[in-house]
Amino acid sequence: MRETDMYAALCERRRSNRKFDPAHPVPDDVLDRCLELATLSPNSSNMQLWEFIWIRSESMKARMVPLCMGQQAASTASHLVAFITRGDLWQARATWNLDQVPKAASEKDEKRNKLMQKYYGTLMPLVYRQDVLGISGLIRRLFTGVLGLFRPFMRMGKAGDRRVVLHKSCALAAQTFMLAITSEGYDTCPMEGFDRVRVARALSLPAGAEICMIVAVGKGTEAGIYGERRRVPSEQVIRKL
Repeated sequence: MRETDMYAALCERRRSNRKFDPAHPVPDDVLDRCLELATLSPNSSNMQLWEFIWIRSESMKARMVPLCMGQQAASTASHLVAFITRGDLWQARATWNLDQVPKAASEKDEKRNKLMQKYYGTLMPLVYRQDVLGISGLIRRLFTGVLGLFRPFMRMGKAGDRRVVLHKSCALAAQTFMLAITSEGYDTCPMEGFDRVRVARALSLPAGAEICMIVAVGKGTEAGIYGERRRVPSEQVIRKL
């Protein structure tokens, strides 16, 4: 089977299964492999501002069920994985990227290295720095607004713009994880129905961290598939210009 056919088969097979079979627990090594694959996901500026919290102890899973509104997917799952945005780590991640800049072997490499140093040393602080009074956000809006008058410019001035970028990257990682689980012969259910305040407290999340989604993992059952997959006609969602 061609790789494209295999990927298409994975996309077709992946369904949100809401009831898992307790007689078929998912081995830990499957989660290990799939979480490692999730770290390979595309993300904004390679900042990797995410954290994947693997909830596998019975006590913690039991604690999470009512916080996930008692959903069957949560109560029957072998494992739960919380996908977290970590905007609070932007300085550490920018420094890490700077540390990855190799020694220049040629003039071309030197130019590229200087560009990377400006990118992570100047641009990332401009994009991610926050302050209590919101002054940094105001400066960003003025800066991008003025430059945007003269040429195309990425407009990321408000705190909400930053949050969108963080959640997009984290959601990409969650999708990679779910497809990886599917390739292992198991099933997932991404959940948005949870008490974000109580879950954050249960997971001891620091200020600045946000929950993107919680993914339940297990061996799916026929009862866990709620009917046929239905999608609006493709011509309503796919535009060709």
